[in-house]
Amino acid sequence: MCAAVIYLARHGLTEWNVQKRWQGQLDSPLTDQGWQAAMNLARFAVDCEVDAVFSSPLLRARSTASVAADALGVCLQVLPSLAELHHGEMAGLTVREADSKFPGVRATREHDKYQWRFPAGESYADADDRAAHALLAVEEVGCQRALVVSHEMIGRMVLRQAAGLEPRETLGRRQPHDRVYRVDLSTGEVAELSTGLRAP
Repeated sequence: MCAAVIYLARHGLTEWNVQKRWQGQLDSPLTDQGWQAAMNLARFAVDCEVDAVFSSPLLRARSTASVAADALGVCLQVLPSLAELHHGEMAGLTVREADSKFPGVRATREHDKYQWRFPAGESYADADDRAAHALLAVEEVGCQRALVVSHEMIGRMVLRQAAGLEPRETLGRRQPHDRVYRVDLSTGEVAELSTGLRAP
């Protein structure tokens, strides 16, 4: 039996989040607030009777998801397809640094955000394919209430796939570190829930 409900969460706050650096598939450690968010997410998962936990392979997501998996007494299942969009040559840069290194490139993103590709990196369209594979892998496990911990950008595509939405319906969504999307896979209904911690 496939999962009936999926909870889509974002990793806890990282040092590069604070510095407003694009991380992509690079990594930076969780801050103290990020670890607190992970503990809040774990309590949330217990309250929701989650029975399986999945994570991106990147350390910030695995660290966050591991706290929930430990609290639930389940094995963390890592899915490479949940890795954040590859930010290519913009990874590790702030917006100002990216605009200085690649003048005018980021401005073209607004014309077609779904197809726009980071220099030597990925587009949302590329990640959309990975999101579909990730969702299929979750459904094949046979759990009823799955927690999926990933990242804001790939998370938009997982949400799109799970709820059957058009790209334009998810590309503008923000996902603070305390927000979880609950998706009923039978109806596509989406609810926005809070774990109780407000990140800056």
